[in-house]
Amino acid sequence: MHEYPKDIFTEPLNLDVNTLRNLGPLTPMAGTWQGTRGLDIKPKSEGPRKQAYIERLEMQAIDPQTNGPQLFYGLRYHMHAVKPDQIKTYHEQVGYWLWEPATSTIIHTITIPRGQVLMAIGNATQDAKTFELVASKGSETNGICSNPFLIEAFKTVEFRINVTIHPNGTWSYEEDTILLIHGNPEPFHHTDKNTLTKIQDPSPNPLALN
Repeated sequence: MHEYPKDIFTEPLNLDVNTLRNLGPLTPMAGTWQGTRGLDIKPKSEGPRKQAYIERLEMQAIDPQTNGPQLFYGLRYHMHAVKPDQIKTYHEQVGYWLWEPATSTIIHTITIPRGQVLMAIGNATQDAKTFELVASKGSETNGICSNPFLIEAFKTVEFRINVTIHPNGTWSYEEDTILLIHGNPEPFHHTDKNTLTKIQDPSPNPLALN
């Protein structure tokens, strides 16, 4: 575990207001992205079902964030997905990707408008091209919180996301959400994957504009 200063109130002095040059392994993910070949394998009463999806993902820089001496640089994101040739939302989520340089820690927060939030954590080097983050039910640091119906019917006990940055400027993810489904004896692996292509460069964070 990283040892923070005994002074838990004083903010760091070496704070760079330009987030886009301090994102570490998250740097290539800043901007607006589109993925047209998403694949979701989800649970249905008759068994697993494959579903293609198209997504748009906006990842914009936020100002540096501090908890006393702790310092994060990060991206605020909005992910919106639809089924091919449809307008109705298939999936939507918002949250943050955060990088803590002092501990080489990546944090990914997810809020889903079906009554679920989680925080996944992993470690990576400054220039890593692949990394994995994990959230686990019951953890105080990288946990999962769901509404009562989901706890009863589709309890999420673990979430994993693997990210790969590709040499051609695209990046991809593979997610595995492990569910305990009411009436099913075995855990279900609800998986999602897509490759994203940049369609717009990121905007500077507000402090960097001053």
